[in-house]
Amino acid sequence: MKLEVKLQDAVIKAIEALYGQAVAPEQLSLQKTKKEFEGHYTLVVFPFLKMSKKGPEQTAQEIGEWLQANTDEVSRFNVIKGFLNLSVATSCWLELLNDVNATENYGIKEVTPDAPLVMVEYSSPNTNKPLHLGHIRNNLLGFALSEVLKANGNKVVKTNIVNDRGIHICKSMLAWQKWGNGETPESSGKKGDHLVGDYYVMFDKHYKAELADLQAKGLSKEEAEAQSSLMAEARNMLRLWESGDMETVSLWEKMNSWVYAGFDETYKRLGVGFDKIYYESQTYLDGKETVLTGLEKGTFYKKEDGSVWADLTNEGLDHKLLLRSDGTSVYMTQDIGTAKLRFDDYPINTMVYVVGNEQNYHFQVLSILLDKLGFEFGKGLVHFSYGMVELPEGKMKSREGTVVDADDLIDEMVATAKETSEELGKLDGVSEDEANNIARIVGMGALKYFILKVDPKKNMTFNPKESIDFNGNTGPFIQYTYARIQSVLRKAAELDMAIPETLATDTALSVKEENLVQLVADYAAIIKEAGDEYNPALIANYIYELTKEYNQFYHDYTILKEENADLKNFRLMLSNNVARVVKSGMSLLGIEVPDRM
Repeated sequence: MKLEVKLQDAVIKAIEALYGQAVAPEQLSLQKTKKEFEGHYTLVVFPFLKMSKKGPEQTAQEIGEWLQANTDEVSRFNVIKGFLNLSVATSCWLELLNDVNATENYGIKEVTPDAPLVMVEYSSPNTNKPLHLGHIRNNLLGFALSEVLKANGNKVVKTNIVNDRGIHICKSMLAWQKWGNGETPESSGKKGDHLVGDYYVMFDKHYKAELADLQAKGLSKEEAEAQSSLMAEARNMLRLWESGDMETVSLWEKMNSWVYAGFDETYKRLGVGFDKIYYESQTYLDGKETVLTGLEKGTFYKKEDGSVWADLTNEGLDHKLLLRSDGTSVYMTQDIGTAKLRFDDYPINTMVYVVGNEQNYHFQVLSILLDKLGFEFGKGLVHFSYGMVELPEGKMKSREGTVVDADDLIDEMVATAKETSEELGKLDGVSEDEANNIARIVGMGALKYFILKVDPKKNMTFNPKESIDFNGNTGPFIQYTYARIQSVLRKAAELDMAIPETLATDTALSVKEENLVQLVADYAAIIKEAGDEYNPALIANYIYELTKEYNQFYHDYTILKEENADLKNFRLMLSNNVARVVKSGMSLLGIEVPDRM
């Protein structure tokens, strides 16, 4: 039985014995004791004052005395106002560590055949530009959330919807057609996504120059935009694509294939992947068809110009465009089609969209529209809304070419990790190949951890220099602690010191050691909380706390030179299980940990 459950049962018995009252487990508030106070768990006694008919301090004192006298779990207690701080007997911590040690994947729930199926959509790139820093946060959050949900016993399908059609794609295509001179990734030596992105930027430069010329002739900004021949060509290209014009479709296929090859390379470096990829070019027609069916049924309405709209004023919102007057789709139409296809393909219990908080309104509307269209899953959609990520220099804009490409940032992180590791002597005595691999693991770990430790809902500034620090709340600090433990375990093996399968439960431990066992055992509850709250940052910050506490323990106590055999066995087993939890938690975040550093 879990220690918390045992304590809960003991408190229920105490209240019944002392005050003749039955209480339900949900009436108890049993929390971890705050660091500044002595104890492991704190019971809030205010809910029991009517039963005891006494003040909070006296009530807490009575419950504490009963628990100390009648249970094996509580060794001592102290009272601070209406809070009863309980210290758990050392034997319980040793039993708990034995349990953790004996559990193969501690904290991870097995996925059973009848487990709920959660589909997580993330990445959602446009095929007119490479992935950038914003995509990195999206991909890392989507992958980590998927792993956390899986660790909570759910079947998980990781999915991606590629925005491979629309006016923005046509802008890149048109610019390449006009000014590309047949350039290819092979002829230019550029990754395909970078090459196509360059033409998207080129279109914008030519478009701005055209607008400036028209405005110089006396036209207003709006008039200039309406008369732009370049934009008219891009719109015409979209119409040609939608009508299946062979030449346009062939160019679209060629340029998209360049982009996909580039994306795949970046995804591989980020360590993320997908079980199923959907393409808007294949889903927008389903969306269009579904919207037209809704129009026939009177769910939507048509304006005089032929555009189709949804009236959401009864829901406290406005009118939403679903089909343009020329019959072309908008994003909302595509998302309706994609949702329909997904639920046709999979028995989804929960659909999670990992999309930035600038799209909060979009997903509120999507949920309402799907519900109006009669899809049962409409109301249950989850928008995992996250904040924007910026660099210290400020915001980024794709059209202006001021975006930080994901590939460039990854290169910079790995190079900086190698440079920093060499300066600190952490690569001494390793081969060049091993040094490069450690630099990759540390650089990517720094990038991923710095992003994932932040509450997803918050906007954040990513600082590459701050992230590669071997001290503080960083990926490299955690990775170095893991490598340090592996070094201890290797030395133990060389000295023929085996980690025991079980520990004697009468070993005397320090408060610091007991607290570290409690922290290791908390891992299962943290995984559950992270899954319930859709928040991988809880795992990241928990792993940091664990490694920080372990480092203090490592500094204060000997392990291999400890003369007391029981204590040495305990510290070896504790170290091994701290490492197991660190590796498991970092793996849920998609972060590798090196055995040597």
